[in-house]
Amino acid sequence: MKKTIMLFIAILAFTACSKHQDKKNVAITGIDSTLRPGNDFFRYVNGKWYDSVSIPASQSGVGAYMFMNFPQRIRLQGILDSISKSKNPEGSVAQKVGDFYASGMDTVTIDKRGYTPIKPLLAKIEAISDLPSLMNFVVNEVKGDNSSIISLNVFTDDKNSSMNIAQIYQTGIGLPDRDYYFKSDSSTVAIQQAYKKYLTALFQQTGSDANEAKKNADLVYNIDKQLAASHKTKVELRDVHANYNKIAVTDLVKRHPNINWTTFLNNLGAKTDSINVCQPAYYDALNKLLKSIPIANWKIYLKANSLERYADYLSKPFVDASFEYTKVLSGQAVQKTRGEKMANVIDTYLGEALGELYVKKYFSEDAKKRMLVLVNNLQKAYAKRIDKLDWMSPVTKQKAKEKLFAITKKIGYPDKWRDYSNVHISRNTFFENMVSAATAAYQFQLAKLDKPVDKSQWFTTTPTVTAYNNPTANEIVFPAGILQPPYFDNNADDALNYGGIGMVIGHEITHTFDDQGAQYDKDGNLKNWWTKEDYAQFKSRIQQVINMYSTYTVLGNLHVNGEMTVGENTADIAGIAVAYDAFKMTEQGKGNEKIDGFTPDQRFFISIAKIWRVKMKDEFLRLWINNNPHSPPNWRVNGPLMNTTPFYDAFNVKPGDKMFLPKKDRITIW
Repeated sequence: MKKTIMLFIAILAFTACSKHQDKKNVAITGIDSTLRPGNDFFRYVNGKWYDSVSIPASQSGVGAYMFMNFPQRIRLQGILDSISKSKNPEGSVAQKVGDFYASGMDTVTIDKRGYTPIKPLLAKIEAISDLPSLMNFVVNEVKGDNSSIISLNVFTDDKNSSMNIAQIYQTGIGLPDRDYYFKSDSSTVAIQQAYKKYLTALFQQTGSDANEAKKNADLVYNIDKQLAASHKTKVELRDVHANYNKIAVTDLVKRHPNINWTTFLNNLGAKTDSINVCQPAYYDALNKLLKSIPIANWKIYLKANSLERYADYLSKPFVDASFEYTKVLSGQAVQKTRGEKMANVIDTYLGEALGELYVKKYFSEDAKKRMLVLVNNLQKAYAKRIDKLDWMSPVTKQKAKEKLFAITKKIGYPDKWRDYSNVHISRNTFFENMVSAATAAYQFQLAKLDKPVDKSQWFTTTPTVTAYNNPTANEIVFPAGILQPPYFDNNADDALNYGGIGMVIGHEITHTFDDQGAQYDKDGNLKNWWTKEDYAQFKSRIQQVINMYSTYTVLGNLHVNGEMTVGENTADIAGIAVAYDAFKMTEQGKGNEKIDGFTPDQRFFISIAKIWRVKMKDEFLRLWINNNPHSPPNWRVNGPLMNTTPFYDAFNVKPGDKMFLPKKDRITIW
């Protein structure tokens, strides 16, 4: 996978009577009482913090949400520093995690090796002489999770959610998204130039002179652009039906003779009779380009792809070149410390092993139990909201509630940890350790092909500050990483927890019923369960969300992409509404006792603003707007609250306030 895409794979792209009122008083600080809450609630709650906080030079932002993963990595470093200094049994989780970390911290050895670790790979590229040998190289690299022009993974069949299927996706480009190749604004042009400069530096580091390196970089960029032209846009990728194209391998062989799928799959060790071609236009274009682009040019492209893939695992000149490109994308001023980088590497490649160690130190079973109570309460509140919908027929309401209560809830960490016995780790071979772990990860995935889905599997690591909804499993997942302040505090009052993690729970439940999730049934199959009339009503409300958020701007006149972000915005609006209803079921929610001068409702809404307390570099905000399916943090607060009537009541929001919307214009979907 290309480096810049990984910036967001980051993905990524969230009891009726509470017994927790004996919890401590968690103080609310930083409120700017000089501002009217109804003009900009994000600033009212977070403005003092925002104006005083500094973004660390090694980061592109600071605060909650994804930026909490920075202090998380500091925590992980503590675990890794300790375990790497211990003598651990050979083959144990501790030995693999500790020695992998130690090998990556040994920059003296890494720098001494230069690019020696990938010289055999570059030699294989040089040996390519024709199309069959080119495709043979491509498939061998796929085995090590180094996708260049073909990205094949194994995941749940959207129309048969009990089975796994081979799926191929559009790929092959180095910029974050296809649109970067076709825009001409100054910010995008600067990124284009930085990418070409990066490619040039990589070629120079491996022996090309300046002129040849620049020529090669331009050639690679041109191939990238031709591939990008066949890519679907991020908005088009939201069409789940268009992304389902299950095709027999025999038909693909006829359709793409230059790819030669039979040989490709045989060499990969993937025995299957059909593949879901998620974006057919890409593979149709690739089939033609494999013939029209000379083999010599493809070799240069593959060399660049491999150098990009492994640059951060080689010596300092490669790491520096990679960072020079990264900082133009993200605004990050200086490189992250080696320890932080390595904590991220271990979390990426041995994530469940590291997660097992993290849970033992930082996550309590009591927290897991309280989270389950919260989730169950949100489900009950959601069911009541469905019953009250005036636009949905009884038959569809019943189907919706069946799906709601069929949701699988995963909290904290997996019931069983992954086996890493086939990952071979040595204390002095960092690059080879990474390749071994990446290869094992891909083989783990490939072994699932055409087999029943293991619904116990997680698709994020335990320490990561995130949450997700998987529609093909009809599940919501909350790893231990997010179960900490400001999202969740096992010692805090219900107002803060329902406004914090409660909103995230409501958000993730709503993904079950957003523009994409609503097209899956209770078993996770892409199958209609709506009446025609109800679905038309639903779509009209989804369009309202698109229209409203498309008017929101950042950095002056940079608009939120309402179509790209509609799923997350829908989840934010409904997530707050259902979290509020669930909060009102608690003892504190039923009362009106003030804490620190704030009513329970006010504390609830303040908590919502605090969980999106984020400040980021302008460059990163541009990257976010162009690629992230979530709205920027200030609009994750103000946008949904403008549509939440209890917020108006809690803070006396009136006509004339900038966040005021007449009741008839406030959007209610769920």
